[in-house]
Amino acid sequence: MEMKDLFKQHTEVVEQRLDELGVDVKTLKLQLQEVEQKAARKGGGDDVAPVSAGREFVEAEEVKGFIGNATAGRRIGVEVKATITSATTLADGSAGDLITPQRDGLLPLARRRPTIRSLLPVIRVTSGTVEYPKQTGFTNAAATVAEGALKPQSELQYDLVQVPIRTIAHWMLASRQVLDDAPQLQGLIDSELRYGLTYAEELQLLSGAGTGTDLNGIYTQATAFAAGTNTTATPNRIDVILFAMLQGALTEAPSTGVVMHPSDWTLIRGTKDSQGRYIMGDPGAAVEPRLFGLPVVATQAMTAGNFLVGDFAGSATLYDRWQARVEVSTEDSDNFRKNLVTLLAEERIGLAVKRPTAFIKGAFSTAITDLTS
Repeated sequence: MEMKDLFKQHTEVVEQRLDELGVDVKTLKLQLQEVEQKAARKGGGDDVAPVSAGREFVEAEEVKGFIGNATAGRRIGVEVKATITSATTLADGSAGDLITPQRDGLLPLARRRPTIRSLLPVIRVTSGTVEYPKQTGFTNAAATVAEGALKPQSELQYDLVQVPIRTIAHWMLASRQVLDDAPQLQGLIDSELRYGLTYAEELQLLSGAGTGTDLNGIYTQATAFAAGTNTTATPNRIDVILFAMLQGALTEAPSTGVVMHPSDWTLIRGTKDSQGRYIMGDPGAAVEPRLFGLPVVATQAMTAGNFLVGDFAGSATLYDRWQARVEVSTEDSDNFRKNLVTLLAEERIGLAVKRPTAFIKGAFSTAITDLTS
């Protein structure tokens, strides 16, 4: 039997079986063609592209019938449904208000990096006042002595100095509901409150007035820069720091750090030689802020145009009574009835500037004038 005869026989068997199942082959083919055409119009996917008003008009059955039986003077009207868009105006199809924007993380305000504390030795204390014996005099009678002669006697003088512990604190109110519904908010509040303490601490350590509840700051107690007989040709800010270090070294207290405003450090970093080259290193180099081996702390806690050079490691001490802490309470007068919570940030510190002559302060402009030969 030939192949075409076998195929015909097989086709007849399939059609017979379909007839037995009650399937109309022609109807099945037509349905399949209709499905294929719909899929083609949809682009083959599950998502249906928005139908424009023009297309909706052209494909309307009334329009198709009108085109097929066009008669002069005949009119037709078709209702065009509103397309749903992301618009937020008060109109049909405006669904923009239903679209929820994605929320990124919180962007906090820029923060000043605390730096003065890093220059100082820190001691933990357990009292509201710290005492330390300060040497106020030394009579050195050391000398050569003849055999059998009486040896000379030297004298030491001390004074007991008291350093008060001062409190730095602030607080804010928040509702219990907000803290319960947004747990991360309390962490953000804690962070901001603690930063507020370090910001105030930096100012107090440097320039506290020493009156009332203020600390007696290092810059407040420092010794004024004095050029004396030291002069140099065309001095600049770098020369000022060098001779301030000399002034401290002559008091037997070599300097361990330098503090200045960021703008003054920028002027120093940008100093050039006679050939226009940066003396602090190439612009592409990562230059550590140092002068003559000492770390330079550039902070906006220092007034622009001023400087401080000194023995931070050996001539001053920071006392920590309470490290920065944040406490939460509902015990204020109306808090419990109003579902409010008080968040209190607090620290207690003291500062002893044991040798004020070891710290040299001044204005760059004045010091440059004093050093000019």
